[in-house]
Amino acid sequence: MPIKLSEILKHATLTAADPVIRAGAGAVAGTQLRWVHSSEVLDIAPLLSGGELLLTGGDALVTASDARRVEYVRQLAERGVGALAVETGQRLASLPSSMIQAAETAGLPLIEFRKVVPFVGIMQAINSMLVSESVAHLRRADEASHAMAVELAHGSSLDQILAVLAGIIDATLELSSVSGVTLGNAGPDDAGTRPADGADSQPEEGPESGTGSPAEPGRTAGPGSGGTLISIDVPVRGVPSARLLINVPADGDVNLARVAGGRCVDILSLALLQRMPPGLKEVAGTALLRAVSSGSQPWRLQQLSPAAGILPSATVVAVVVRSSTSQQLRAAMDNILKRSAQQSASYVDNAELLALAALPFDGAAAARARLVAALRELPVEAGTMTAVGPLAAGIEHAPWSLSEAKSALDLAVNGSLRSAARPASDAEGVVIDVEDLAVERLAVQHLDQGTRQDFVRQQVGPLLDHDARRNSQLLATLATWLDSGCNTAQAARELHVERQSMHHRLQRIFELCGGDPRGTGRLAALHLATRLAAL
Repeated sequence: MPIKLSEILKHATLTAADPVIRAGAGAVAGTQLRWVHSSEVLDIAPLLSGGELLLTGGDALVTASDARRVEYVRQLAERGVGALAVETGQRLASLPSSMIQAAETAGLPLIEFRKVVPFVGIMQAINSMLVSESVAHLRRADEASHAMAVELAHGSSLDQILAVLAGIIDATLELSSVSGVTLGNAGPDDAGTRPADGADSQPEEGPESGTGSPAEPGRTAGPGSGGTLISIDVPVRGVPSARLLINVPADGDVNLARVAGGRCVDILSLALLQRMPPGLKEVAGTALLRAVSSGSQPWRLQQLSPAAGILPSATVVAVVVRSSTSQQLRAAMDNILKRSAQQSASYVDNAELLALAALPFDGAAAARARLVAALRELPVEAGTMTAVGPLAAGIEHAPWSLSEAKSALDLAVNGSLRSAARPASDAEGVVIDVEDLAVERLAVQHLDQGTRQDFVRQQVGPLLDHDARRNSQLLATLATWLDSGCNTAQAARELHVERQSMHHRLQRIFELCGGDPRGTGRLAALHLATRLAAL
């Protein structure tokens, strides 16, 4: 039995928040919830799968512009989020009228919590109710996936394969290419009624053939108004190639449709692979990244890059993402690359997402900086590690850029980077710019561990001994001070200490290290030692 938003709003954990529906009231009764999630990140939409009740304290909304608030609501609605609940009070006095209007236009239930309540209590209480329903959905979704796999093995058409899913979830389906060409469709009454000869009800054409009927965004054939439309991307060999539109009637089980649709993506990908293999550019892009990753000879890279749309002489930069959700992040990564690069290619290899971006010859450094900034704004799963390699002049140097990015990630995983280059906690992701780690990269590649340790001991041995005896942080203080350009006030702010305390620490450091190093040749040596000490 689907759990409705209207029922959840009557739960004690939510009534304690004194909730008021500010927009989308007409959709509340029919909105089915799949999960309750909380986040203060405005770019959370790509990480949601639809059907969530999203809770936010509004911290990010306070400083956001009206345009960004409207975009936030629009993205959540497009993602199929069930409802948005915003806590007002000390930080956010009231819901902005722009958000209310945007939510009403998008049909997204917008709820104001007028009292402060612990979000964790709401999530624990409501999600425990949703778990049993989710288990039942997964069981039926697996049944659908198995039945569709049987149809695929028997050589059935796309329409026949879709009809299996349509009958189980009682919804109307349409599978279309990314250019909007209909590839197959089915309704809940089509199961078992399709021709048995394996022929589709319409010609099997490629995604750019121009045949078939273009799918109008946001609409599909089906039971008509009052239903819910779910859109699921279907990749072929990691390349987004089609879109499954599921039109669930008003009295249908939206969560079952969403779970089963997502569970059957792999079967549809295999079916599409037989009918519309990826284009030359996508295949060449995958082959190029594989060659870059394996360190192929320059002639091989120069041979593959033009087919992938990347000039052999282009200035390129490699990006590596290590995450359990690498495949899901690929679409978001491709969008960032389209904005930041002239040409690009991406490829998922197990838990690693590899990307190569060709940057403008003039202003490549600035374009790379924008790419790093965009990646740092990308919402990711906890523990996700991203590294951006150095600029490489020509495709033959792309393996070097990729290798440097991977080396930086290895250092981070092994805990060998300074705190500034590591995530603040396991609940966060981190983006590493390898240009900030030139010293560490050079040391790891060209100095053995013993040599590094001897140098550190020679330069800052008294500090190490003092920290060991007194459990102090003099070495970390020195490192922060040097990284700030010997700016005592800035270093004090970063260390969260009083300026006078900072002066006392520096005085003790100078006493142990043979005097104030400013204006001497020892300054660079001390700075190098603090960097090597972290290794």
